[in-house]
Amino acid sequence: LILPVVLQRRGKDLDRLAKLNDNMLPFAKLLGINFVIAELDRVVAELLIRDELCNRRYIAHGGVLMAFADTLGAMGTIINLPDGMSTTTLESKTNFLGAVPLETYLVGEATPVHRGKTTMVWQTRISTQEGKLTALVTQTQFVFAAKP
Repeated sequence: LILPVVLQRRGKDLDRLAKLNDNMLPFAKLLGINFVIAELDRVVAELLIRDELCNRRYIAHGGVLMAFADTLGAMGTIINLPDGMSTTTLESKTNFLGAVPLETYLVGEATPVHRGKTTMVWQTRISTQEGKLTALVTQTQFVFAAKP
């Protein structure tokens, strides 16, 4: 009895994942974000740090990490929105915990802290593939009625 429920959930998760990757925000495409998990309580994506995303010392620009996290938190909110609702970021707080050199693969994992009717709060952990935490981001998303 559990297996059909698990398979059904995986199917919905795969549908959400395909939707995120097929309808990628233009800026997320520019960054090179690739979503790998899209569950209601967890969004995971990867990002390769390329030369264009670095400062002059070949370290990822802090704004890239912030944008990566913002995208994950926004997508987490979007897949949790009721029909007819939209979202925008109200506030974001980033703690930078380590430098990210050129050609590093990053993994971002966003999880909800709060999912309310008018706001959602997401925390995103950005780590290297090896598991080194490089940034911790908490953001608040405003939820509002979409314009027709």
